[in-house]
Amino acid sequence: MTEQTNETMLNAMASVQEVKVGDLVKGEILSVDDNKQAIVGIIGAGVEGVIPLKELSTLAVDDVTDVVNIGDIIDLVVISEIGKDKENGSYLLSKRRVDAKKVWEDIEEAFKEGRTIEAPVTDVVRGGLVVDAGVRGFVPASMVEDHFVSDFSDYKGKVLAYKIIEIEPSENRLILSHRAIVELEKESAKKELLSKILAGDIITGKVARLTNFGAFIDLGGVDGLVHVSEISYTHVDKPEDVLSVGDEVKVKVLSIDPEKDRISLSIKETQAGPWENVSERASVNSILEGTVNRLTSFGAFVEVLPGVEGLVHISQISHKHIATPHEALEEGQKVTVKVLDVSEDNKRIGLSIKALDEKEEELVEETYVMPEESTGFTLGDVIGQDLTENK
Repeated sequence: MTEQTNETMLNAMASVQEVKVGDLVKGEILSVDDNKQAIVGIIGAGVEGVIPLKELSTLAVDDVTDVVNIGDIIDLVVISEIGKDKENGSYLLSKRRVDAKKVWEDIEEAFKEGRTIEAPVTDVVRGGLVVDAGVRGFVPASMVEDHFVSDFSDYKGKVLAYKIIEIEPSENRLILSHRAIVELEKESAKKELLSKILAGDIITGKVARLTNFGAFIDLGGVDGLVHVSEISYTHVDKPEDVLSVGDEVKVKVLSIDPEKDRISLSIKETQAGPWENVSERASVNSILEGTVNRLTSFGAFVEVLPGVEGLVHISQISHKHIATPHEALEEGQKVTVKVLDVSEDNKRIGLSIKALDEKEEELVEETYVMPEESTGFTLGDVIGQDLTENK
């Protein structure tokens, strides 16, 4: 053996690194054993190692070739030494732990910088959602949305954005919140919308929620309220009687309160007013059916068209003398009325009930006929006869 050959061998032996548990090494995939493990040559060490299937990826995989192929050079960590009695030794290696370490580092950096992350939902459990962020993450049920969700099954497979709430790599603990993202997006959309719309604007929205006092309309990331009195010109007992969640509606902006984040809306203001062309629909001398809405000391307000009330003055209720309208009418009663006069500009209609009651009018006239006209005797005849009988 020449001196030069000895020197080359000595240099080669000196260049071979010592492999220890916990070391980060580079390895070349030499072969795949039944798709259950990969045989690796540790570069620079002159020894081989094994990567079991479960140590190949942070995700569940069924086949080694789903992750690596022969000839790939990858980063690995030495988990343990096995087969010490074998020449050159053999080591148990992990790619998964290297990947997980890098993921945790990236997540920790995102957490410190306040950045959000995206990840798919891999499972739905009783307490919330399980997501794959490179490592296992968990979204508690209360942190999924900004409203109550009864069934999370539709979330499986969806890729969502999250805010990192809590992170502890040593315990593989990663708590995420999608609700924080939803609230942030809504707040941003709300500020943008509030900066654009003005009172008087007419915009389109969707019915988001219904309550006893009104309907909340989604205007595109921000909700406005249509009070029940602003839904229709006709009386509405409950919003659900005329609206359904998801309905697309046109609304008029009545007022905006940026400090309280309140937007007041009206649906009826986008519709033709009930008094429009009322003189054509309720012309003078026309006869209409109506409902007594209110009774006052001076008369009765009768709704003769949707949202249109006319006044039956107390003097126009009956041919008989009545002290109050309550003696002849009651609220909710259906009545037939005659239109006496119409003032579209002042939104006033004069009505009469007694003008249609001809029989009552005739009866009242008969009540006031003098006795002599009804009996054929004069008052003098009656008095004279009485005097004669008393003599």
